[in-house]
Amino acid sequence: MTGKYFEELEVDMVFEHLPHRTVTEADNLLFTTMTHNPQPLHLDVEFAKQSQYGQILVNSFFTLSLVVGLSVGDTTLGTTIGNLGMERTEFPNPVFIGDTLRVRTRIVDKRESKTKPDRGIVWFEHVGTNQRDEVVCECLRKGMMIRQQS
Repeated sequence: MTGKYFEELEVDMVFEHLPHRTVTEADNLLFTTMTHNPQPLHLDVEFAKQSQYGQILVNSFFTLSLVVGLSVGDTTLGTTIGNLGMERTEFPNPVFIGDTLRVRTRIVDKRESKTKPDRGIVWFEHVGTNQRDEVVCECLRKGMMIRQQS
């Protein structure tokens, strides 16, 4: 497994994740339709041309999923029990089809479980930026992590 166990994650540890990922029209279309989101800004080119952006706007929940997903290999692959929640999620700039996203994760805090000695809780701050160095997604995510067996 490439993920880190609870003990291996230290506060202020930073990960610059690879690979980066270019968002395609298919990504946005499939995610938007699979989640039953009828927003024409994500689906209708002619409607989107009349918007303030003049083009299709990528579904922000796809952006969030991609930002968290790009972090998994370095942080939680095979070493997490699950997500406990998102305490803060913001989208300060839009994502467009063809944008390439890269992600940085910082460990903000951690603590041992109060009731189960085989796990701990870690707060991950994920920041996604595009090829113009604009922040497109920031998220503070809380995850339950497996502790290493001694």
